[in-house]
Amino acid sequence: MDKMQTYARTADGGSLPAGRQGFAHPKRNIGALDIQGGMKVADFGSGSGAYVLLIAERLLGSGHVYAIDVQKDLLRRTANEAEKRGFKNVEVIWADLEAPRASKLASNSIDLVLISNLLFQVSDKLPVLREARRIVKPRGQVAVIDWSDSFGGMGPQREDVVKKEQAIELSQSAGLGLVREFAAGAHHWGLIFRPAAEKIFV
Repeated sequence: MDKMQTYARTADGGSLPAGRQGFAHPKRNIGALDIQGGMKVADFGSGSGAYVLLIAERLLGSGHVYAIDVQKDLLRRTANEAEKRGFKNVEVIWADLEAPRASKLASNSIDLVLISNLLFQVSDKLPVLREARRIVKPRGQVAVIDWSDSFGGMGPQREDVVKKEQAIELSQSAGLGLVREFAAGAHHWGLIFRPAAEKIFV
């Protein structure tokens, strides 16, 4: 079974097998991303929708947040919860983000792409980052959060852990330049990228 089918984010934004608790802090991480009203945000591998709902709330009814995932049941759950909370600015998109142009969103149209606890789950990581680069605006940002280690089985398997340095290298290959790091939780790293000027997608 594919890892993206095996794993799903827990309610606190972790991305672990059922019964495990993550150590990322979605509310605090959202605060570090400078999300403002009117922005368009895409959450790659949105899982249980923890980040999506927090972002929708932060946007105060303006802008738009796209929940993008390969698991249709989780997308339905996110859509139902958004409707229950009265969020009109949430849209769910089914996509396998390892495929070209998977999100179906327009190029250079998104202010912020969030990729949290996803890289360790996918076999081919570069297409995910390339899709983020394609859809993000020239002055937009791509935020990548992932596990810094396995932590005795509480996180991903040790061989699946994506080190921060590897994520930076992959992101640079996708046309993204590192802007800054941020504290993403006790067992996570967080990186902010912007599009590199020399790579323009149309």
